[in-house]
Amino acid sequence: MTLYGDLDISVINELPAGRKPIQTVHFYDSQREKVFRFMHDEISKGRQVYIVYPLIKESEKLDLLYLEAGIEAISQVFPKPQYQISIVHGKLNSKDKDSEMQRFVRGETQIMVATTVIEVGVNVPNASVMIIENAERLGLAQLHQLRGRVGRGTEESYCLLLYQAPLSKIAKARLGVLRETTDGFKIAERDLELRGPGEVLGTRQT
Repeated sequence: MTLYGDLDISVINELPAGRKPIQTVHFYDSQREKVFRFMHDEISKGRQVYIVYPLIKESEKLDLLYLEAGIEAISQVFPKPQYQISIVHGKLNSKDKDSEMQRFVRGETQIMVATTVIEVGVNVPNASVMIIENAERLGLAQLHQLRGRVGRGTEESYCLLLYQAPLSKIAKARLGVLRETTDGFKIAERDLELRGPGEVLGTRQT
């Protein structure tokens, strides 16, 4: 309808007033200590941090980091009662999920450990850091959505993409795009180039 119908196209390509571009940085999985130090620095400034895992539990089929092990490691580096952690994933019922979200929104927890369920609908202006584990396994659209959970206030915000080497050619290109731009239009175009348009018949995107 936008191409052939009598409709105007509105393009919104600017950030809301006062927002700063998000700084996107790559880290090897082995640089975790550096990431933890950065988290300490941001939390000491009164900021909050998201850490996103691709899985809830350990998988025999996939060699990926998972949320349950992540919580254990993070709890040792950021112990109670000085630090509080919210936990959100798809297996939680709606009531518990909302309760954990609200604790983070109210600033009662400094760290939210989650799966990709938080990629939309979460607005915490005080959260300044998004850490994505195994970022090489996620698609560009999902990475872009997750990054959009930070940078919603006036403070400098950061997206840290942790990945395991060696990277495939496609994964390397995806992470490179995220570092180069925060423009959703450019990211969508690059995503189409990398993944292709799909096929009505055939198995290209299975």
